[in-house]
Amino acid sequence: MAIQWYPGHMTKARRLIAESMPSQDVIIEVLDARMPRASENPVVAELRGQKPCIKVLNKSDLADPAVTTAWLRHLEAEHPAPGEAPPGGKVLAIAISATQSSEARRRIPELCKRLVPPKNGPGKVVRAMIVGIPNVGKSTLINTLMERKVAKVGDEPAVTKGQQLVTLKSGMAISDNPGILWPKIDDEAASFRLAVGGAIPDTAIDYQSVALFAAGYFLRRYPELLVARYKLKELPETASALIEEIGRRRGCLRSGGAVDLHKASDILVHDFRAGRLGRISLEEPPGLEPPSGIEESA
Repeated sequence: MAIQWYPGHMTKARRLIAESMPSQDVIIEVLDARMPRASENPVVAELRGQKPCIKVLNKSDLADPAVTTAWLRHLEAEHPAPGEAPPGGKVLAIAISATQSSEARRRIPELCKRLVPPKNGPGKVVRAMIVGIPNVGKSTLINTLMERKVAKVGDEPAVTKGQQLVTLKSGMAISDNPGILWPKIDDEAASFRLAVGGAIPDTAIDYQSVALFAAGYFLRRYPELLVARYKLKELPETASALIEEIGRRRGCLRSGGAVDLHKASDILVHDFRAGRLGRISLEEPPGLEPPSGIEESA
């Protein structure tokens, strides 16, 4: 499922980010902790070049904690310390969530200071740019750092439409930008992960195909969470059978008793997005072993 959802405001946002990039000291890229690689925009890597970057794994309270820890190590290991000629600048990584606002306010400015040499003199402030894909929590992070609501937030993609600049109590200047994707997402697995996580509007995806991808992955990786959430007596053998069973147990039936697969798919995807299934990661860094006793293939 290759996705092409690139509304006009993203073209404008990309241009604004490119124009502002030279004046920035550090880039804060917000990723979805449940899928750090899929939510890592190649356009951002291209535009930031050698500028240092903080990878913020947001929504970590919804992700598998062991997998998140592995991702933090992997992201920093990909970009070695200064002096070792990293391909894309020094990177530090941090995991945050909506329940850790005070820690985010403390640690993110600290990490910026570690990456940027001290600036002396009038008007010499550290400038940081927050970037990321749609619906990943950039505006929520801005509000957290400012300790008040200055950016509009929502549970759907493309809430932020324009660039805005704020100044923290420390004097650090931060700009928030609309979420952008890349023009065409050819990686089918990444497309599905972005769709399951809510980075792409439901109107731009085949809902049942997305739910089938999610169901198959959950069966392989987190079967015990499915059993607990939907009170299953036994685990269905296929993704389609799981969705049908969810539909029956949630009363998603058409006339004649047939399961409404769209409604059942909606329940599974939104249970995941809201964290009602439990803490789930949609992908793992290279080298991380799959959970014991669970087959890698469907």
